[in-house]
Amino acid sequence: MFRRLLTSLSILWAVALTAVAQINTDQVLQVGRNALYFEDYMLSIQYFNQVIQAKPYLPQPYLLRAIAKLNLDDYKGAAEDATLAIERNPFITDAYEVRGVALQNMDRPERAIADYDTALAQLPDNRSILFNKALALEEVKEYDKAAESYGKLLKAHPNFDNAYIGRARLYLQTGDTVAAIADLDKAISLNPNAVNAYVIRADIAIKREEDFNRALSDMNEAIKLQPHYAGFFVNRAFLRYKLDDYFGAMADYDYAISLDPASPIAYFNRGLLRAEVNDRDRAISDFTKVLSFDPDDYRSLFNRAILYEQNRDYRKAIADIDKVVEAFPDFDGAYFTRFRMYDEMGDKRNAERDYNKALALSKAARAKDQSADVATADTKQSADTASATSSHDDDDSPDKLISQRFSTLLTIENTHDVDREYNNKSIRGRVQDRDVMVQLRPMFRLAYYVTTNQLKETPYYIKEVDDINATRSLRFLLQVTEDNSPLEDEDAIKRHFASIEYYNSYIPTHQPRAIDYFGRAMDFLTIRNYGNAINDFTKAIDLKPDFEMAYLMRAVARYQKMIADRDDAGAPAVADNPQDFAPANTIVRNTIRDIIADFDKVIELSPRNPFAYFNKGVVLAESGDNTSALSSFAKAVELKPDFGEAYYNRGYIYMQLGQRQKGADDLSKAGELGVLPSYNLLKRMGR
Repeated sequence: MFRRLLTSLSILWAVALTAVAQINTDQVLQVGRNALYFEDYMLSIQYFNQVIQAKPYLPQPYLLRAIAKLNLDDYKGAAEDATLAIERNPFITDAYEVRGVALQNMDRPERAIADYDTALAQLPDNRSILFNKALALEEVKEYDKAAESYGKLLKAHPNFDNAYIGRARLYLQTGDTVAAIADLDKAISLNPNAVNAYVIRADIAIKREEDFNRALSDMNEAIKLQPHYAGFFVNRAFLRYKLDDYFGAMADYDYAISLDPASPIAYFNRGLLRAEVNDRDRAISDFTKVLSFDPDDYRSLFNRAILYEQNRDYRKAIADIDKVVEAFPDFDGAYFTRFRMYDEMGDKRNAERDYNKALALSKAARAKDQSADVATADTKQSADTASATSSHDDDDSPDKLISQRFSTLLTIENTHDVDREYNNKSIRGRVQDRDVMVQLRPMFRLAYYVTTNQLKETPYYIKEVDDINATRSLRFLLQVTEDNSPLEDEDAIKRHFASIEYYNSYIPTHQPRAIDYFGRAMDFLTIRNYGNAINDFTKAIDLKPDFEMAYLMRAVARYQKMIADRDDAGAPAVADNPQDFAPANTIVRNTIRDIIADFDKVIELSPRNPFAYFNKGVVLAESGDNTSALSSFAKAVELKPDFGEAYYNRGYIYMQLGQRQKGADDLSKAGELGVLPSYNLLKRMGR
């Protein structure tokens, strides 16, 4: 896919790269880094390809391309590019880390450990490398060495909560439950939002202690942190059932199914509860739904057969139980169930056959049990718990299934994998794979592509944008959005490169117009070339000093360039920790001043534009001026009373300042207006 795109773009770029490779490779590399920072991986690869084509001896573009491929789950490609970077510079530590992560994801932990050791020789206290090495050592069952790696990690980084969670899982592997719980407690004390710590601790309480009240408390905390994960509701329903809260359990199963309509465990468990209260028809419907996912789910077949029997629908009941008997010919309960059905139907011959078979199997089982009393006692004592906490896997052996009750509630595996740490500033993890971050809503901007949702199906409106679109002077339609999603469509990427080439040929041969520079700036911004975008927005302003949207978008471009540059310089990234945005140096302070000046100019030219106030509030909040930020968000709400994002950001700041009632009011209003993270933030901040 990338090769096809590169071929199509080479016509547009080959001449320029050949002529000015010595001048432009640094610029192209920087633009690629910008795209990488904002997780626009496919686009960033195109830029790195161009640098590699011009200067194939540089290690940096191979490393950056490896990082992009790593985040696209192209582990083989990432490992190969990291190797190419190492061949060009064997002292580039990041390349060993990237290759190690790629190899670990390719189930080659031994080779990954070797790369981590090489990197640690240069950076012995690096948090992410030590953490990943510990996980890899655990994968190869080198438990003592893994514990040693965790020890080094926590000595160097004693407040790293994920390290305690990882070591807790290691302790569980070696059977030290007490030490595991101590580490989980420590992780939660360091980070009350550490969802994995709660779910692992709940898992311990269920499996090893049967302390359902404590497990329920931890599952409640996990659900506050991840309220849209269906598996947590399935597991909480199991706990509620164990604590005799039938209605609570049923409500949780209903909600789990609404979140994940393809969850067989939720349907199965709800079917069992419905059967228990003789809601037979709806229970049959649930088991039938499970069987639509897996026709060989013998638990569902067995339970549906019993329900059919109770409804006196013996033909369907026997059809189901026949499949169970065929799969488990030594399961005495299945024969006895079928005996009852034949007996009710008056089929005495088949009834007698199944009765005798069930009796013989039962006697054989008792004899086997008597020869292993101790083992049998242990098995009976833990049968319910072991069965209840097992995953609904397809690899259950017949013997295992026969030894379990066919009518026992199931749970989804509680213990989340501990994610490998992509903690190096240059290794950008995928947001979609992380827990939701509590942060301000981002700036609004103009864009050619908008993502909508069911609660907000149409983009926001700015009159000046509508006026620009009405002139048909731009090559694409402008829209208002806060979405800064990666541009992943190959054809769209090609269109914007082609559009830039069009402007490059058109502008020098025609009377200068602000709208043309604005159009090219929007193309540059779309492909993450912030420097050129800022230059073109400035030219548009020079030609038309009252061009409101050019000021707005120059501020947005300056902001995005600033946070990308800060990340490259090793400063905390705004995207990872928005509230930690205090100006660190003169350049940053001056840039923030210029951004605010641009928004003030928009306000001067269009004083009823709520988005200018909103964006100014974001910059003020992230630079630590919460008082001014509150004023800006308040003005945005005054101008646009249904501005949910402004309510959200104002509520967020109130919460940070400890004004919880004001914060809760604003967040509640934001949720009412369709800002989905509002309720999640309410739960977290209200702890």
